[in-house]
Amino acid sequence: MSEASESLPVTGSLPAEPGSLSAETGSLSAETGSLSLSKRPRASIVIPSRGGADRLPHLFAALRAQTESSWEAIVVIDGDIDGSAAVVDVVRDELPVTSIVFPENRGRSAALNAGFAAARGDVLIRCDDDLRPWVDYVAGHVARHAGDSVGVIGLYRNIYPATPYARAYGIERDLRFRRSAYSAEASEVWRYWAGNVSVTRATFDRVGNYDTTFRTYGWEDVDWGYRLKESDVPVELAPELETDHHVAATTTEVRVRRAFYSGAARLKFEAKHGVDTSGALNRRTGLWDRLVSITARKDLAALSRSARSLDATLDRLPRWLAEKRVSLLVEAAAVSGLAHPEQVSNDV
Repeated sequence: MSEASESLPVTGSLPAEPGSLSAETGSLSAETGSLSLSKRPRASIVIPSRGGADRLPHLFAALRAQTESSWEAIVVIDGDIDGSAAVVDVVRDELPVTSIVFPENRGRSAALNAGFAAARGDVLIRCDDDLRPWVDYVAGHVARHAGDSVGVIGLYRNIYPATPYARAYGIERDLRFRRSAYSAEASEVWRYWAGNVSVTRATFDRVGNYDTTFRTYGWEDVDWGYRLKESDVPVELAPELETDHHVAATTTEVRVRRAFYSGAARLKFEAKHGVDTSGALNRRTGLWDRLVSITARKDLAALSRSARSLDATLDRLPRWLAEKRVSLLVEAAAVSGLAHPEQVSNDV
């Protein structure tokens, strides 16, 4: 059986009565907005969010300016820890935005599945809560689905605050990442499936839900992209849909933690699909590779301490050396995460 046809846990279903979702998916009440069934929108935007009260107003401002008028947005709050539901309440009378609120943290896959289950549009867009789309964002996604079935990816354009990490590593690595993506073989584009993507409803139903066993940070999106590819659906990058992303990793310490979590999630992906599918690291034989392997013997706590110390000194180091030292910790953290998946937390 191909991964595309694998049956995955369904975490949500459209309720019989508008205004409420089942207890399994959370709640959607008249007080937080209801989904009118009178007219189906052209596009549904699903926004998974946790701790997004400060980010969501910026996203809503961008959605308010969209040139495409036929859309709805469903914010799935994965445990309301900061009053995010109230932020949605503020705009629900002026924008076609509603919320599904989980009573506790269930993970990004569960949030995405609940949002897509409730979505009514023909084009389904995933838009993470830290994006700031351009005015033609929705229209651009919709236009990409005018023909045959396709998966559409808009890359992030990471926006950094002026931190030592950004100067030494973040800004340059973001540029390299996008250059690499645009030069990738068509058969490898699925690897870039992330938080600014779209498919039609028919394609989503064909591939199935996001896999909720990816409970921690990372790889739930790559897994879905792989299953999309295995369903023989072409996956394409859309340069016009590059979107500003106010990145969370603004220090070496945060970036190291994310690399560690991603390494642990990669282990799950490889167990499911095979090591060859993940683009696994080659056997380490060079001097740099040996340095990474030695550094990767540290656990998450030790790597985090090293990252904090480095953040305090980055601006005093030559730029080339600062970049190398951040790279060493980030690469080592990814390897260490593979070896220590038990150290990751579900609260993401």
